[in-house]
Amino acid sequence: MQDRGTLFVVSAPSGTGKTTLVKELVPRITSLALSRSYTSRPPRPNERDGVDYDFVTLGRFEAMRDAGEFLEWANVFGHLYGTSALDTKRQLDAGRDLMLVINVQGARQVQRLDAGAIGIFVLPPSPEVLQCRLRQRSGTHLTEDELQRRLTVARQEVECLKDYDYVVVNDEFEVCIDHLRCIILAERQSQRVVGASVQAIARSFGEKG
Repeated sequence: MQDRGTLFVVSAPSGTGKTTLVKELVPRITSLALSRSYTSRPPRPNERDGVDYDFVTLGRFEAMRDAGEFLEWANVFGHLYGTSALDTKRQLDAGRDLMLVINVQGARQVQRLDAGAIGIFVLPPSPEVLQCRLRQRSGTHLTEDELQRRLTVARQEVECLKDYDYVVVNDEFEVCIDHLRCIILAERQSQRVVGASVQAIARSFGEKG
């Protein structure tokens, strides 16, 4: 087993369902945790502070950012989001695999800092389906201008999927969950993760009795 956990970075256009997918996936896999982001935006009706996000004031977020406390941070549609560098290190050092649900901006920052991070891009099945999901999303009341802005950003983000190690399509929810689960389990058996223990076994076959 590896001493340090693996960092999985999950990105997708707003409204694709990436957070819902990861929240459903994490309890199904042992030693897998979901990173909780800090944000300056107010909670939606179904969200709880300290559970879904750490909700902080804009002033506190900016102070944390300026103090270098974030592994990554981004401005997403006028609100700031960031991942605690210390919390991330603690989870990984404890041997847990950790999933970050962040946008393309944040993913670039993480990949520059951690070459071992595994990128997963969740793709909506079509622009039409994404538009429908954005309109129906609970607790969100988008104007037409806001909706079109999100769709424009989505097109830009989809162009970045080539920078990720894996791409899954969130068409059928359970199928997508299964694909994500396969990615996590496959990465846990990669040479990068188990190479040292595998090589020790391989060397033992060359030892004379």
